[in-house]
Amino acid sequence: MSGFGSWGGYPPVVQKGVCLHSRQAELPAAQSILPYGLGRSYGDSCLNRDGVVVSSKALKNFIAFDNETGVLRCEAGVTLADIIAALLPQGWFLPVTPGTKYVTVGGAIANDVHGKNHYGAGSFGNYLLRFELLRSDGSRLVCSAEENADWYAATIGGLGLTGFITWAEIQMKPVQSRHIQSETIKYKNLAEFFDIAEASEPEFEYTAAWLDCLASGDNLGRGHFIRGNHQPVDGMLGLPLTEKNKLTVPLRPPFSLINSLSLKAFNALYYERQRSEQQQALVDFDPFFYPLDGILNWNRIYGKKGFLQHQCVIPLAHAKAGITELLERISAAGLGSFLVVLKMMGSVPSRGLLSFPQEGATLAMDFPFQGRKTLDLLNRLDEVVAQTGGRIYPAKDARMSAAMFQQAYPQWQQVEAKRDPNINSDFWRRVTGAQ
Repeated sequence: MSGFGSWGGYPPVVQKGVCLHSRQAELPAAQSILPYGLGRSYGDSCLNRDGVVVSSKALKNFIAFDNETGVLRCEAGVTLADIIAALLPQGWFLPVTPGTKYVTVGGAIANDVHGKNHYGAGSFGNYLLRFELLRSDGSRLVCSAEENADWYAATIGGLGLTGFITWAEIQMKPVQSRHIQSETIKYKNLAEFFDIAEASEPEFEYTAAWLDCLASGDNLGRGHFIRGNHQPVDGMLGLPLTEKNKLTVPLRPPFSLINSLSLKAFNALYYERQRSEQQQALVDFDPFFYPLDGILNWNRIYGKKGFLQHQCVIPLAHAKAGITELLERISAAGLGSFLVVLKMMGSVPSRGLLSFPQEGATLAMDFPFQGRKTLDLLNRLDEVVAQTGGRIYPAKDARMSAAMFQQAYPQWQQVEAKRDPNINSDFWRRVTGAQ
């Protein structure tokens, strides 16, 4: 099998892959392997160019579900979309979900994904009860906070390096509706964002903002703040979910459709699309949590050179100044993004040694790859992140320095000590030098 790449398409690596066809099977005897889900990691944490990736796509079985407690046991290749389709009609939803439902359970654990409710709920690993870890020597470890706890901590957010997750138990969240009571606030600048975010957290379970990263001066950081709660009652809850027809980008154009002219026009039009300052709506869970999932293969719009995402978190004490400096540097460079998300993270401690979340503000931006000038801008953004004591999200990274990584993740050596000797990735070799 071939064609396993990363979602960002940079670096442009096409690698060989094999499938693990059952959870009872053994890992292949290749010298260098790497677990692989759906390839939704943006950078090189899912790449192993000199070895083989081991796909979990065949591990799609639900093993058990307790409708009284909400505890789900499933194989690692089950996607978040599969879980929602099966369990939301029964009144259960994911306690934490990233911005796409097209990721596997194994991938969600390996990257300890987070969502719009981190400030109250923490990350995915906080709801991970147990999992089985298959090592390349054939050994199997059942891991939890009480059993093999060191392996549990090293695997959550551990980028697939400690072994292959075969199955996992997750604590689901009870809900009474598939709909979200949503409010969108059109705000004028970054100061307003932080005021609205602070006021929203006690009353709203989910918050995030889209912002216009090309705005400057008094309008720096302007955007739309989106907040919402699950609707209390919904007569549609017991009905099966149906997937609506989706738009799709059929192929990668030879050049990026995202450029300075299209960005400026899009950001201005998108900001002005809402005329009133505040708008309320009852919306389905799908567009609220997963707006980009409505366009299949949207990553192709960036063309054959792909794109890089820069997602960082700035600690709370420096959040306003740090985010301001990041946006000023982006605006000055003129290399903007139309996919810019800003949201707050809370103080709920993560369970993983390499987990990205920390209390503060997290800013995520996509940039078409334009060679050296793109890399230079991201290096300048890294300077701000480092100076404020922040960190870059490994699942989204394809180019941060080893020094940057090791400063932000001082527990990386504990993960290296637990790394399966036959498992490695381009990312891990780049940021640690481990062979």
